[in-house]
Amino acid sequence: MDNLSPRKFIAAVIIVSAVTSSAVSLAIISALVGLRPGEAVRRITPGAGAPSEAARDREIAERVLRQDELVVAVVKRVSPAVVSIVATKNVPVVERFFVNPFGDDPFFREFFGDFGVPQFRERGTERQEVGAGTGFVISADGLILTNKHVVADGGADYTVFLNDGAKIPAKILARDPVQDLAVLKIERSGLSAVALGDSSAIAIGQTVIAIGNALGEFSNTVSVGVISGLQRSVIAAGGGGPEELQELIQTDAAINPGNSGGPLLNLAGEVIGINVAMASGAENIGFAIPINKAKRDIESVRSTGRISYPFLGIRYVLVTKEVQAERGLPVDFGALVIGGQGEPGVVKGSPADKAGLREGDIIREFNGERIEPTRTLASLISKYKVGDTVTLNIQRGAETFTVSAELEERK
Repeated sequence: MDNLSPRKFIAAVIIVSAVTSSAVSLAIISALVGLRPGEAVRRITPGAGAPSEAARDREIAERVLRQDELVVAVVKRVSPAVVSIVATKNVPVVERFFVNPFGDDPFFREFFGDFGVPQFRERGTERQEVGAGTGFVISADGLILTNKHVVADGGADYTVFLNDGAKIPAKILARDPVQDLAVLKIERSGLSAVALGDSSAIAIGQTVIAIGNALGEFSNTVSVGVISGLQRSVIAAGGGGPEELQELIQTDAAINPGNSGGPLLNLAGEVIGINVAMASGAENIGFAIPINKAKRDIESVRSTGRISYPFLGIRYVLVTKEVQAERGLPVDFGALVIGGQGEPGVVKGSPADKAGLREGDIIREFNGERIEPTRTLASLISKYKVGDTVTLNIQRGAETFTVSAELEERK
């Protein structure tokens, strides 16, 4: 200070006083509004520390680029494991010919000339392609997962076309008796296999990738979209006729004819669903079976060579508020045991019959889990294996009680 002139000294005092006053003011404001000093500065001076519009645009562009790179990387990694499945069989060769119903009668020939009625006759058979779909390799030794309706024709032969162009005869190991799933086997080792994800961890809005043999001719066609719905139920036509599919994933990624059986992937490259159907008369509404539903089938085929399903032995309707009001039931949830179309509600000799269930009973809980439209009895049973003992919480009139049943194999 000794070297400062009076004028400089006065200026320094003023600056120090201003800074001190600002710091004290900031501390007081922070204490009053409950913010840290840095947050208080940003509140007092809007825009301080906030990214500019140009910076935000750059960040968005970088995120889009990163997502595009992820999609490209996933497709490159998974495509070798996605296969085309083609069904072929001997079909009759039908020939059309004409027959004159009047023969060579000159009288009729005079009036009708060379009149002929078309007729058809079979002239042997020829090998033809009768169907095509998609599948994906789930083990390096040649196990392939697809939809049951892709391989529904028991009289056809199936050939798998690999990504490298190789074609290999396929054997149908098992068709799921309940779900639209099937497991095939080809004699080839060292194959690239997919990684299976966890479909219980997916969320609406999540980006997904579908790969498949679109229209049966454009192999490894890729489409990208999002998960647009969960727990969907649809009536799907095809294969063996109309079939109700439950608890499906809905996506707006394009799923075209021929894509059936292909994988629905997350951005980690894991299979979270098996593409199964599309909504007719709509755009970009497709459905996939959650991969967790297929894991039991895969394990069953690996351990026993077939798909065995646990069986309780009842016919039922899900209880909702509407069903409760219509039938005067005591609860608005559960599974009401009821027969239909001449069939009893409880199958004679079944686990349910042995446990003492009767028509009119309401199964409230299955092994401790409440039965609801989003948690059906069928989906709960599918979690267990043949031979497992489960508990059933039953409502019979005003009485509630619990019984045990040992699940048997569905025949």
